[in-house]
Amino acid sequence: MWVQLRCGLEPKTLAALAVVLVAAAVFAGMHFWSARPEGVRAPDMLGEAVHAPALAPDEDAKAEPGGGGRPEPSPGPAAGPGGQIVVDVSGKVRDPGLRRLPAGSRVDDALTAAGGARPGTDLAGLNRARVLMDGEQIVVGAPQAPAPGPGVAPGPGGAGSAAEGGGPVSLNSATAEQLETLPGVGPVLAQHIVDYRTQHGGFRSVDELREVNGIGARRFADLQPRVRP
Repeated sequence: MWVQLRCGLEPKTLAALAVVLVAAAVFAGMHFWSARPEGVRAPDMLGEAVHAPALAPDEDAKAEPGGGGRPEPSPGPAAGPGGQIVVDVSGKVRDPGLRRLPAGSRVDDALTAAGGARPGTDLAGLNRARVLMDGEQIVVGAPQAPAPGPGVAPGPGGAGSAAEGGGPVSLNSATAEQLETLPGVGPVLAQHIVDYRTQHGGFRSVDELREVNGIGARRFADLQPRVRP
C-alpha cells in the first residue's frame, strides 16, 4: 500500500512487481545453497583398510606369488666345530702333523702353525696365499719330477732314480730325505720307517708299512701307490 501511494502504481503493476521480487529472492536463495561447499565423506573401504590387522612378516611372504619370501643366501663352505678347520701339514716342516686353524686361514698360517719350513726348503711352487679347506693336506717341499732327457734311462733299483722318474720309492733303499718327499711323510715319520726297516731286516711287502708307528689307514692309502718294497 505504501509503495502504491508513494509511487502511484496501479494494483496490477504492484502485484507483478511483487511476483518478480519473490522470484528473484527464490532464485538467489537457490543459487546460494547450490554454491556452498559440501564435505566429502571418506569411503567405507578406507576405514576398513585402516582398521584391518597387519599381516605378520612370514604370512606376508606366504601371500606373495610363488609362495616364497626373500631368497636365502647359499651356505658357505662348512667349517669344523667352533669355526675351525683341520689340515694335515707334512713334508719339510719343523713340526709336521694335524693342525687346527680358524676357518678362512691360508697356507702361510698352516706353515706357521707347523713351525715353518726347514732351512733350504724351496717354497716357489707353494701358493702361501691360498685359503685352506677343512681336511686338506699340505705337502711342503715336494720336488717336481724333472722330465728325463733324451736317451737317458733311470738306473736299476735306485730309489732316487725311481723318485725322479715318477715311479714308486723303494722302502728298503730310500734315505730319510727321499722318504720325506712322499705325501704326509715328515722327518719324524721318515725316521720311523728307517728304524722299522733296520729292526726287521727290510720290508717284504708294502703292507708292512701299516706296522710303522704313525701310519694309519688314511695315510697308508695315500702312500701305497707311491712306494714299493
